[in-house]
Amino acid sequence: MSALSDLLPSEAVRLDVLAADWKEAVRDAGELLVATGVTTADYTAEMVRNVEENGPYIVIAPGFALAHARPSPAVLRTGMSWLRLAEPVEFGHESNDPVNLVVALAAEDAAAHTAAMASLARLLSDPGTARALREAPTPRALHAVLAGPQDVRTPAKQAPAGPAVHKILTVCGNGVGTSLFLKNTLEQVLDRWKWSKYVTVEATDTISAKGKASEAVAILTSREIARTLGDVGVPVRVVEDFTSTTEVDAVLRDTYDV
Repeated sequence: MSALSDLLPSEAVRLDVLAADWKEAVRDAGELLVATGVTTADYTAEMVRNVEENGPYIVIAPGFALAHARPSPAVLRTGMSWLRLAEPVEFGHESNDPVNLVVALAAEDAAAHTAAMASLARLLSDPGTARALREAPTPRALHAVLAGPQDVRTPAKQAPAGPAVHKILTVCGNGVGTSLFLKNTLEQVLDRWKWSKYVTVEATDTISAKGKASEAVAILTSREIARTLGDVGVPVRVVEDFTSTTEVDAVLRDTYDV
């Protein structure tokens, strides 16, 4: 699996860019993918269309959008780009607007970038590291922060009663971007609780989630995707900040009443 430094070269980083609106911001991030040989221009259009069709669920944390689309022939190889805006723009998200950081992800498949997403989720879950990433003055400084500290362990909670293994689904429109990011944050919390052997987490998309809901004890997702899913027979928990282990911790406590 690829590391962040492999997926995000300095050439794919632009800082303090002016964008008129969210579409221009996503297109600028997409142009960096094209310029570094990760995608064709068609993928940029697919990222814009994803938001138009599914809403601003890609704004997964305050000020932070993870732009992506499904794996397609427009993806030449797995990679990322990093676009920091000089002035924030509105995506239409109820709680996480405005956005001043757009990270674009292009994946050949659902597994190629899991290690990098896990690393980025850990980095952004730490407020100090997240601030350093947002304020990095140069691409080189950004890369230095990306090699930052790991999460700190915390005491275990009482393990869930019942079957030896429970499943929680994290869901997004495409199953390879924001749902994977939320999966990594949830797994950080489960690891801290020492519940990882009792609860498995699967990242998936809205269509697959409806078929797999009966296998799960709960679904974690964004407000926009929760509306799309509707009643699937299991609790659907909304997470506003996909980088917040504190919020995900609270959602997990509510799910298991601990």
